[in-house]
Amino acid sequence: MKQSTPPLSEPERQGVWQMFDRIAGRYDFLNHTLSMGIDLRWRRRLAEMLPPHPELKVLDLATGTADVPLAFCQHNGDVAQVTGMDLAEQMLGQGRKKISAAGLEQRIQLQTGDAMQVPAEDNSVDAVTISFGIRNVPDLDQTLREMQRVLKPGGYGLVLEFSTPEIPGFKQGYLLYLRHILPQLGALVSGDAYAYRYLNQTIESFPYGQDFCDRMLAAGFSDVLAEEQTGGIATIYRGIKPHQDSAPIAS
Repeated sequence: MKQSTPPLSEPERQGVWQMFDRIAGRYDFLNHTLSMGIDLRWRRRLAEMLPPHPELKVLDLATGTADVPLAFCQHNGDVAQVTGMDLAEQMLGQGRKKISAAGLEQRIQLQTGDAMQVPAEDNSVDAVTISFGIRNVPDLDQTLREMQRVLKPGGYGLVLEFSTPEIPGFKQGYLLYLRHILPQLGALVSGDAYAYRYLNQTIESFPYGQDFCDRMLAAGFSDVLAEEQTGGIATIYRGIKPHQDSAPIAS
């Protein structure tokens, strides 16, 4: 994959949660506005891709303002319990308000937690998800290994992340928006110019598509697939934790 924008340095990535805390109060408005509401459709599709079993126990990493746990409970009747984890306390605070307003306190709990050192037991959840967060962690591969560790055998690891569309014409228009229009709009509305310059950098340096599928396989997932969303602007990746003695495969 070509990178026209250099990846962020380690110190920049380590301070990401502080940046999100600065814009926590405007985060949802900015996301839905700048994506023209398409992100809501992506989260609904993620909810549909959870394991087809009743009484699901789900862990959502980098949960932010809890959009994903809320989508799971609202769009998938099999979900019994969702735990959302994040390092950004102000984002979690916004999420708790939304959960209370939705009356879902019994099904969704939020807590401080690091995606690279997940405070959960081995083989303890049916699905682990992370949306628009794995490109922000200092060690992507360690995060994938942690996701695989806490899953029950047969459980699903699901990653929703931005990617770069390959459709001629559409790709050029998307990159124009991503590099020049979105950073200016985001800075104007959020008051934080760095936050949306950072978004551009991390999206363009992220190993999407087959590259990311290979990383999931290396972390021990099986039956890895990638499902493009909205022409390739985003992709949902799914991997399954194999049962003992099963060999990881790509599908």
